[in-house]
Amino acid sequence: MLTIVALLSTLFASPAISCSDSSWITNSQLCLGSPQVWEARPSPGKGIGVYATRVIEPGDTILSEPAMIHITPPEFRDGVPYLLGDINTLLQSSFDALSPQQKAEVMSLHAHMSPTEDANDTLMAIMRSNAYTTGNSLGLFPKGARINHSCRPSTSQYWNPQLGRRIVYANRRIEEGEEISATYIPLLYSHKARQRRLDQYGFKCTCEACALEHGARQASDQRRQDLQKAFAAFEPQLTLSVPQSVAGKRKARKRAEASVQLVEQLEEEGLADYYVKAYHIAAIAHAKIEDWKPATLWANKGFETSLLADPNALSAGARELQALTNHLIIKWNAELRENATR
Repeated sequence: MLTIVALLSTLFASPAISCSDSSWITNSQLCLGSPQVWEARPSPGKGIGVYATRVIEPGDTILSEPAMIHITPPEFRDGVPYLLGDINTLLQSSFDALSPQQKAEVMSLHAHMSPTEDANDTLMAIMRSNAYTTGNSLGLFPKGARINHSCRPSTSQYWNPQLGRRIVYANRRIEEGEEISATYIPLLYSHKARQRRLDQYGFKCTCEACALEHGARQASDQRRQDLQKAFAAFEPQLTLSVPQSVAGKRKARKRAEASVQLVEQLEEEGLADYYVKAYHIAAIAHAKIEDWKPATLWANKGFETSLLADPNALSAGARELQALTNHLIIKWNAELRENATR
């Protein structure tokens, strides 16, 4: 019993970070390895792509990049292209402050022009086609912009406000020579809806998920839409209150079963950006039926997965999962003690 608790408790230690002379982040305490884990080269049908120069393991940092252009955009509306016309002056001012080499790097990026746009307004098109949100702002990251889209991406990314950098890391093993991919859009939509959302970038996706045969693609579409509905259905249930009525307990057991199916479908689709949320749901769902072992293991899995993006467990989400796992360890430990005295 104590061995189980001790074993689980060791999972909360901060992961060791190996530092060497090859560390390429300056003025930082983070050691993020060699910059030679990727190279940019032609990608068939996609212009330039980014390829792994060695095996990259889950959690490995691929890119840590400050914004070359950083501006405050108009109010964001999900699925609607930014209307950057209102901030053209800010965009041009930021661009004018760059060095000639930086300007050339920016202007070499893909620029999708809509039929209504001025053909001379390339800078605006580059910004709209390549920028990422950074909190309440908008940043252009020329190196990261070379990573092409996939509906089953091999990387995830987050904005680190403390470092002022966008961090791109592997969410699964990436083989040497494999093209590295990211996502430009939310992924819990059908193939047709995803393609429609990608129109703003001027291409049709031909990734592994989009290239499936008709029947397999329909099954994938159904899973993604079911996942979207499941996340919405579980959202109001994310409390640790245990139902007391017979009917309530019956529903809670069904939800626990459904939470495992949610995880399985998500992993089958390879949508790693949603894993932490799904593991959290599974932990809560099992806690509500007082099944402490799987509840603890799911919570810990969520915490471990959150560490891929947040190795020092600084984010609110990582701290919440760490606290939840500690709470569930206590519950599981108490159950083991009770069973031992029977």
